[in-house]
Amino acid sequence: MTIPFKTVRERWHADPAYREAHAAIGPEMDLGFSMAEARARAKLTQEEVARRMQTSQGQIARWERGQVMPSTASLRRYAEAVGARLRIQLEVTET
Repeated sequence: MTIPFKTVRERWHADPAYREAHAAIGPEMDLGFSMAEARARAKLTQEEVARRMQTSQGQIARWERGQVMPSTASLRRYAEAVGARLRIQLEVTET
């Protein structure tokens, strides 16, 4: 049985300890989740995305885990590989 990624993320966000840890690692993890979710929606494996991008599966995994921030060019190629549109946004927060 496969659980949709959205369901898993909702469960994680319901856990206060997870939310605290997530806030500490911030944008890298948000980007990784977004990338993994886009890939899951496209019904592709990391290996398939890597092949389309002419990179390694390990590189895809590092991006999706938030270990490494991809360049804008790599994000554009990833979006193309999974059939998504890249949109970069800065969010202004109140201080």
